[in-house]
Amino acid sequence: MAPECRKKKSEDATFLADLRDHFDEFIHASMDEHKECFKKTMKKLFGMSKAVAEKNSESTGIESVLPLQTSVSK
Repeated sequence: MAPECRKKKSEDATFLADLRDHFDEFIHASMDEHKECFKKTMKKLFGMSKAVAEKNSESTGIESVLPLQTSVSK
């Protein structure tokens, strides 16, 4: 298995052929390859979630202001 985890070998492969190939790669990968792929996947996931959080914090930085309504009771 490549250090960048798994990539499709053929774009023309059927779903089952691709799944069979993926399963074969997974079974024959060393523990070090599994660990490296897991680390890269986690970094990618946390990087994406951090980017989304930063984008959301930028877009929600503007607060809406509602006029204060008062009522006088007699």
